[in-house]
Amino acid sequence: MATLKITVNATARTVELDDPETPLLYVLRNDLGLTGTHFGCGLSQCGACTVLIDGRATRSCVTPTSSVQTRAVTTIEGLGSPERPDPIQAAFIAEQAAQCGYCTSGMVVAARALLQQNRRPNEAQVREALAGNLCRCGSHARVIRAVLRAAAGGR
Repeated sequence: MATLKITVNATARTVELDDPETPLLYVLRNDLGLTGTHFGCGLSQCGACTVLIDGRATRSCVTPTSSVQTRAVTTIEGLGSPERPDPIQAAFIAEQAAQCGYCTSGMVVAARALLQQNRRPNEAQVREALAGNLCRCGSHARVIRAVLRAAAGGR
């Protein structure tokens, strides 16, 4: 049994794990109850499990929990709330950029990472940043509009 201390959504947390190499996704969902981050493929190919680690979009399904002990992890729950959504969340709502919603948390988190690095991306840069986030419902056009809206200050 390993005791790991991690910081998630600006809160220090302690988890007991049989294996410190357990993927972060499982710790977030099963141990910490943060179920907004979804399991998609388990192979780092779909983006449903995207979280921010030190501000960078990272696939939590292949990230060992032991590797984040000294780093800041932010999940979709750490970006905003229904009362005070993050600007990217507000833009996704305004553009109705979700259908089934399964991929949405990963898309929002990846978009947040992009906007932290590049406050005014163009459409090609948004497409490139989100290329690894898959959506079977086909709402990509609305997702692109939402990110561009957030970059323009919500207009």
